[in-house]
Amino acid sequence: MRLFVFGYGYVARRLGARLAAEGWSVAGTTRSGADPTAGDGVALHAHGPDKPLDAANADLQAATHILMSAPPGESGDPVLPLLADAIGTAGDLAWVGYLSTTGVYGDHNGGEVDETTPTNPTGERGGRRVKAEDTWQALAPPAHVFRLPGIYGPGRSAIDQIRSGRARPILKPGHKFSRAHVDDIVETVVASMRRPRAGAVYNVTDDLPAESAEVIAYAAKLMGVPAPQPIPFEEAELSPMAASFYRDNKTVANGLIKRELGVHLRYPTYKEGLAAILADYSAG
Repeated sequence: MRLFVFGYGYVARRLGARLAAEGWSVAGTTRSGADPTAGDGVALHAHGPDKPLDAANADLQAATHILMSAPPGESGDPVLPLLADAIGTAGDLAWVGYLSTTGVYGDHNGGEVDETTPTNPTGERGGRRVKAEDTWQALAPPAHVFRLPGIYGPGRSAIDQIRSGRARPILKPGHKFSRAHVDDIVETVVASMRRPRAGAVYNVTDDLPAESAEVIAYAAKLMGVPAPQPIPFEEAELSPMAASFYRDNKTVANGLIKRELGVHLRYPTYKEGLAAILADYSAG
C-alpha cells in the first residue's frame, strides 16, 4: 500500500507514522519539501504556488491512496487545477480522501447537524471549502470527505496552552465547539481506507461539544494550577479569523462513523484526551 498526502501536516504526520509502522510506503508534500517531524522513510516533495509538483512525480503516480490535507486559498484548491489529470491516471488508485471542516454547515443556533444537513457556510473560507469538497468529489473515484472540528492532541491542546502561558479562555455562554483528538481522526481515516465508499461524507467529532473556557478550566484542574480568568467574548478583541469561529454555533452528530465504519473513539470527550496528553508529559 502506498499513501500520498498533499499537505503533510499535523494529522498527516500521525497518519503517516501509523501506516508506515504497518508497512506502507508514505510520501507527501510540504511547501519546502522538508519536515523534520515527518519520520524516517517518508518521501516529501515541495509543492506550492511557486513550486508546482511535477504531474509525472513517481510517488504520486504509484499511489494506491491519496489524501488531500491542504486547505483552499483565495484562488481555490491548490492541487486539482494542476494535478487532476495526474491523480486520475494514478495506476492503482483505490481510495481518495479529503480533510474538510464542519464549518461548511454554517450556523444552526446550537442545533444538531449530520452528514445529510445541507451545507450553508457563513464565511468566505467555508464557501471555499464547499467548492473544494465538490471538486474532489468530482474525481474518479470520488473522494471520501472528512469534516473535522477543532483538532487537538499532543503539542496542540489546552494542556499545551496552559504550559506555555498562551491559554486565553473566551466566555460566550451557550456557545459550544466540537473537537476531535488527532488519533481518533487517524483511526477514522484508516477505517475508511479499509471499508471504502467512494463519495462518502463523514463528520469526525467526539461525543461532547463544550465551551472553550470549560475545556481550559478542566485542563488547569488536571494540572493542579489555577485556571486563567475567562474573558467575555464582547471584550476579547479577537482577530477577524478568531472571531469567525464564534460566528457558528451547532452540535455535530458523529453517529455515521460508528455505524458504518465501526469506529470506537479512543477519546470520546476532551476529558479523556487531555488526561492522556498530561499523562504522556508526566511519563516523559
